[in-house]
Amino acid sequence: MSSLITEAEISHEAELVWLEEIERLAYVRQSLDRLATRTGRPAYHRDGRMIGYAILASTARPSPASGTFRRRVFWLLPHDRDSDPQGLYAKSAPAEAVDPRTVQAKIKGTKIKIP
Repeated sequence: MSSLITEAEISHEAELVWLEEIERLAYVRQSLDRLATRTGRPAYHRDGRMIGYAILASTARPSPASGTFRRRVFWLLPHDRDSDPQGLYAKSAPAEAVDPRTVQAKIKGTKIKIP
């Protein structure tokens, strides 16, 4: 959940890559995923679609236990507001939702305001 992501966990981010125009989105979900690399587009294994991802600086070190890197991934599910404006999240948002316009490398972003 985005509320559980700390600044320390994203301190090695170098940049964010957006795969879609974020200006039209009310929110995106964010999570920290364990990935094999610091850079490049990660594989996506959720329902819905990936909206963006973080690229880590060369100073980021992998987990000693798994050899993976924790990188932020931004995504939406089929029942999120952009695809289903009158659906489950018409007047609310999931717990991990943030305003994508407030997200930057090393900055968590702000929780969205409910309409």
